[in-house]
Amino acid sequence: MALALAIGVTACGKENVTHDATVLPKKARTTLSQNFTSAVSLVKTEKDLGKVTEYEVTLTDGSEISFKSNGDWESVDTPVNKPVPAGLIPTAITNYVHQKHAGALIVGIEKEKHGYDVELSNGVEIQFDKSGNFLKYDN
Repeated sequence: MALALAIGVTACGKENVTHDATVLPKKARTTLSQNFTSAVSLVKTEKDLGKVTEYEVTLTDGSEISFKSNGDWESVDTPVNKPVPAGLIPTAITNYVHQKHAGALIVGIEKEKHGYDVELSNGVEIQFDKSGNFLKYDN
């Protein structure tokens, strides 16, 4: 019975990979076109019970963006020498990083329940609330 359940669970989750950005929701395509200059290299679509749960996009410059099924972005990771596009970062976060970590680039940002997790090019990780106010440094 456990084997049958494991096979059933495996069959329910499905992943498709394509190079065609048109599989993305319009909102995700708009986010990409307004904030990134590199082309889409790969789109991985994750499904559960036949329904799309997430899109993971890799660009030709190495940037990786994940989107919810509705097209809202969840996280952005860029190569260490390339910043996350400013249009995706709340102004308060940008200001804090410029004041407290001059010269460091924001190379990763993830929306979380509490707000945002940010990774800097110098390896520092910082948590901010939903308004972009500093919460704490991650260890």
